[in-house]
Amino acid sequence: MRKTPAGNALFYGDNLSVLRESIEDESIDLIYLDPPFNSNASYNVLFKSPTGDQSSAQIEAFDDSWHWTDSAEAAFQGVLTSGNSNASEMLRAMRQFLGENDMMAYLAMMAVRLLELHRVLKPTGSLYLHCDPTASHYLKILLDAVFGARNFRSEIIWKRTSSHNSARRWGPIHDTILFVSKSDSFVWNKVFSNYDADYVARYYRHKDRYGRLYRLSDLTGSGTRNGESGQEWGGFHPNANGRHWAIPTSVKEAVENPPQKRTPHEWLEIFDQNGLIEFTGDVRWPHVKRYLDQMEGMSAQDIIDDVGPLSKRHQERLGYPTQKPVALLERI
Repeated sequence: MRKTPAGNALFYGDNLSVLRESIEDESIDLIYLDPPFNSNASYNVLFKSPTGDQSSAQIEAFDDSWHWTDSAEAAFQGVLTSGNSNASEMLRAMRQFLGENDMMAYLAMMAVRLLELHRVLKPTGSLYLHCDPTASHYLKILLDAVFGARNFRSEIIWKRTSSHNSARRWGPIHDTILFVSKSDSFVWNKVFSNYDADYVARYYRHKDRYGRLYRLSDLTGSGTRNGESGQEWGGFHPNANGRHWAIPTSVKEAVENPPQKRTPHEWLEIFDQNGLIEFTGDVRWPHVKRYLDQMEGMSAQDIIDDVGPLSKRHQERLGYPTQKPVALLERI
């Protein structure tokens, strides 16, 4: 009987066996997988202590050279008998197109594992599959077949190195992370990244007497309104200028989180009492201060270019050639 460990657990071995024997249905919130990329490279992993000191234990992790063998055929048949007709039909079509070669063997091995990962994922769960252009286009199709095309969320590009010379093609400097969910009711925690120095210098040009940087934002939106949002406050008439009071949610959250339900004028009074309103322009129109240290950062985009690869100077580096930085996983 499968029983998912209640706490942290590290399994060493074939993940397919672990999934089938040890992980319950719909018991996992988040999956990140960094499978071999079918790049015909062999890796030897050195397990080290948390401080990065070399351990005497040296274990060969995997051989990333896949071939069409009995194991690949067994994986292929496992998909056909899984009960997932979409995955079965897609894998059959791939075999007809690609033939019984190394790429097809790799895809069969991946497909049977993706089916198990789909099984163990909660309805609210998500999966991130790290890959490269060697097979990312095929893996995207497999994910569509297993999880449903409607549950594809993002293709994330990780710029893993600054430059790479290549004689007859564009320099390969990125990996791909495919993000899918189990259903439409997946949990999403908004991801933020730090503002870069150029952004701060461009937009946070003001400094208060305590040295805190801030920017000024408009308190009005386009168009007139008949309610309170269009009425005069502090001697200012937004409707007279074709505008209405519109309070940014992020500014409300800087004052109280979660923000209470208040009228536009009540918010304006609170901002004024907290010294957050500054009058600018020839007509001294009110703007609100948005402090840099109160901002969560920039909403993370689907290109990650601020997390570099691991080098010898990184203490977390264990000597494994394809090891990914912790900062990349923390972003997810």
